[in-house]
Amino acid sequence: MLRIGCHLSSSKGYRAMARDAKKINANTFQFFTRNPRGGNAKAIDEHDVKEFLAEAQSLDISPILAHAPYTLNACSADPKLREFAKRTMADDLVRMEYTPGNMYNFHPGSHVKQGTDIGIHFIAEMLNEILAPEQTTTVLLETMAGKGSEVGSGFDELRRILDLIELNTHMGVCLDTCHIWDGGYDIVNHLDDILTEFDNKIGLNRLKAIHLNDSQNPLGAHKDRHAKLGEGYIGLDTFKRIVTHPELKHLPFYLETPNDLDGYAHEIQMMREVAD
Repeated sequence: MLRIGCHLSSSKGYRAMARDAKKINANTFQFFTRNPRGGNAKAIDEHDVKEFLAEAQSLDISPILAHAPYTLNACSADPKLREFAKRTMADDLVRMEYTPGNMYNFHPGSHVKQGTDIGIHFIAEMLNEILAPEQTTTVLLETMAGKGSEVGSGFDELRRILDLIELNTHMGVCLDTCHIWDGGYDIVNHLDDILTEFDNKIGLNRLKAIHLNDSQNPLGAHKDRHAKLGEGYIGLDTFKRIVTHPELKHLPFYLETPNDLDGYAHEIQMMREVAD
């Protein structure tokens, strides 16, 4: 069965997200660990988490994917911002252990004129300081569009980060279809070639999740503007190939398209009609 969901609001707690997922026929979901533009997080409600775990099991909702706030920049030129990123992510990983065995996704960051090499060094340094052998959460590097000085728009850069991580068995990659398209990877005409390149440079065993997003921009625009499925330059046929591809169909898919719950329900149904 296709494992697909969308980004849900975490403001009302875990159990409310499970109920929203049920409403739209989703069997997984993504959420922000805290305000995506801020740094504060609500205290964990252990009763809510306990009820969520029971409900998620009964509804077959798994795995869930937490998304780090956009304000984190692990490779900022400002040491205070790097410290903020490290402190916030370390706290998030502690919180994730209330729902063990799931995933945590983050944007690698922007090197801000320091150069890619220094950016990669800072990202790996942070991860080496906060990853713990006993953690059950898999941390995912997200593929980026290459906007500005973003690190991670190329598979080579992600590989270089992974190679520097001491506990890299706790690491994986989240592939964002809009981002790699905007980054110059032609998944419309050369999907198999792109997956072969990913496998050669990173390893498909490292691919743990897919953000399923169309793009408002042409190939290689480096702008990162998500569109609803079938309403952008990538097109619906490509998404149908992705969710049924033998190397990808076992993965969880997360919609980040500009939608409300009804819109997500429609897109989930479209993908289910193809895959299930």
